[in-house]
Amino acid sequence: MSPPADLFASTEGGGDASLPPLAVRMRPASIEEVRGQGEILRPGSPLRRLIEGSGGTAGPLSAILWGPPGTGKTTLAHLVATAAHREFVELSAVTAGVKDVRAVMEAAARNRDLYDRQTVLFLDEIHRFTKAQQDALLPGVETRQVILVAATTENPSFSVIAPLLSRSMLITLTSLDDTQVADVLDTAVSDPRGLDAAYALSDEAREHLVRIAGGDARRALTSLEAAAGVAQDDAPIGGDDGPVTITLAHAEQAVAQASVRYDKTGDQHYDVASAFIKSMRGSDADAALHYLARQLEAGEDPRFIARRIVIAASEDVGMGDPTALQTAVAAMHAVAQIGMPEARIILAQAVVHNALAPKSNAAYNGINAAIADVRGGRGGAVPAHLRGSGYAGASRLGHGEGYVYAHDQPDGVARQQYLPDDLHGKTAYYEPTDRGFEARLQERWTWLKERLGR
Repeated sequence: MSPPADLFASTEGGGDASLPPLAVRMRPASIEEVRGQGEILRPGSPLRRLIEGSGGTAGPLSAILWGPPGTGKTTLAHLVATAAHREFVELSAVTAGVKDVRAVMEAAARNRDLYDRQTVLFLDEIHRFTKAQQDALLPGVETRQVILVAATTENPSFSVIAPLLSRSMLITLTSLDDTQVADVLDTAVSDPRGLDAAYALSDEAREHLVRIAGGDARRALTSLEAAAGVAQDDAPIGGDDGPVTITLAHAEQAVAQASVRYDKTGDQHYDVASAFIKSMRGSDADAALHYLARQLEAGEDPRFIARRIVIAASEDVGMGDPTALQTAVAAMHAVAQIGMPEARIILAQAVVHNALAPKSNAAYNGINAAIADVRGGRGGAVPAHLRGSGYAGASRLGHGEGYVYAHDQPDGVARQQYLPDDLHGKTAYYEPTDRGFEARLQERWTWLKERLGR
């Protein structure tokens, strides 16, 4: 049979444009309906006490909810307001300004003084507020004139001013797991607020929608709604009275590409880039390629990625395989000349080379140790025989006197002091590993130090 037209928010396919989207209709109305976030909603937790209105004698604290999209930030803000019968005001940092914030504060003061009713200000995307705009929130939060519930997908340490952070609970939300997303979908199919059992979701379609959602409940519901619309259009007219089955083909037609959790300016940028570098360092080529793909699919600048590969080729591979740096530098230049999408192939080659190469950070450790000595005041005057002698008067000062030209020696090595007096015979910066090409260097470096009198 054809499902009722009023199950859909879009008129495409004969629905009702006035009906809220499925994700809005299925928003949890109580703590019990919330999927995931079990740790932050456990009995006695600060957020649960805030929702239940038991904030203590000093009154409820404000909260900053930090987490990926579709994890329930807006839902929890509504619960904070409705569960304790508070006034609820919602602002978006995209469109609101200081004037709007002050108007909310004034209205909150009236509600408190005249009606003894608290006001919850839900501020979505607080990371988009400037410092001056966030400063305007401080007086109301400080006096608890309002309960601020702010939501952000970016690390508040980077995007929220310290005074506001110190006056609020920081609550971290996590993405839903696959089981929880599947439960969200099944509930939406059967719930009267949702598709009201007019549809049946096949196992293959459910699996596809779960995978596409990437832990985002809102995206899962939006994709389900789109798939149901495709299934409705595909349903035979005058069919039996059973529910319309949403198949894998319907789900794939509705949404074919998974969401990518990545923000090029926030903590996700740093987290994925960090995982990318650590996967190359850890020699897991598959993981490194995965994080490369996530960066590319999220629109990361391939030149940024290429630069990270060049750094890793020296920092983590080093003399274990000196050709890794050659590959990485060649890739960086090629990417700048070619661009996407072909640049992905070049980057992948350099990533695999870095990941599979023998690893050595001996050169990295060596320069760091040398810099530490220099900053610590170690390293006296340059030995006289190494000083420049190509100017008038140098010989009178004894500069260059006694210098042995290495190429005049049978083995090309001159036995003489190179380090300053306070470091000679006491310092070892470069300590080669026994991995890859560097294993051959280890033997030669040992011989050289003996030959140099070190």
